Amino acid sequence: MNRRNCLLGFLGIGLFSGRASAAAHHKPIQLHVDLEVDPAREDEMVENFHKIFRPAISSQPGFVEVRLMKLRQALAGPAPGNFKYRLLISFKTEEQRQTWVATDEHQRVWPTIEKTLTGSKYGVLLYDVV
Repeated sequence: MNRRNCLLGFLGIGLFSGRASAAAHHKPIQLHVDLEVDPAREDEMVENFHKIFRPAISSQPGFVEVRLMKLRQALAGPAPGNFKYRLLISFKTEEQRQTWVATDEHQRVWPTIEKTLTGSKYGVLLYDVV
């Protein structure tokens, strides 16, 4: 396979077979989890994300990406309430994400994040990547 075809395949532009073309039509999902973190436990939550949560989720079937972001400022429209952090989780399919949530590993690592939350704790939005 030449370099151009490799790049096109990586971008999801299937040129090689019906199977590759069909795969290009399946786009991942993104879960946006807004976190209301206890200010006194911010450092603990960030450390737990990097040392516990991210390594665990990264090894799951269908995993695409996970990011933890801290709100700097709202540039237009209102900020999302007391949610200063947003967790972005992406899997190839919603079914694979749900399978991850049902694992013993998730039951072990999610509480390390959740125990640092306060108030409303979190809001969750599920997106299809288009």
